[in-house]
Amino acid sequence: MRQRCVAAQGAGGRQGFRVSARTAEGNDAVRRGRLAKAEQFASTAEAVLELADELDDITDAYTSLCVLAGIAAADAICCSRLGRYSRGEDHQAAVSLLKTADADAARHLSRLLRFKTAAGYSHVPVSAEHARAAGRAMQSLLTAATTA
Repeated sequence: MRQRCVAAQGAGGRQGFRVSARTAEGNDAVRRGRLAKAEQFASTAEAVLELADELDDITDAYTSLCVLAGIAAADAICCSRLGRYSRGEDHQAAVSLLKTADADAARHLSRLLRFKTAAGYSHVPVSAEHARAAGRAMQSLLTAATTA
């Protein structure tokens, strides 16, 4: 049964975990797999960027790949530091879980997730400025995941 750990403030200000649906066990095999996917998405994002004549031509594709890389990297961080990772569709729950492991990484994931809908579902392209911000957030999450 999949379960979700939600950070809960305990007595004395200590953080613990309350178990509910939507997380899964994050053993070392899962961590390695999610990290491999993060690196694959990131490397594809960089290849797309290198092949484009102009960033404005590929902002949505590049940003979407950055988001996917960031989500996978966040999962790897959670696996390494918490032994669990988010499996639900509620991205805010994933950010909250990550925050218990690494507040800075959670900030980067939150930023990336703000670009997800615009990059993947909107008729308006992501701006070059936001695409560059997505790339920076992705790189920060990858760095944190490889050192977690």
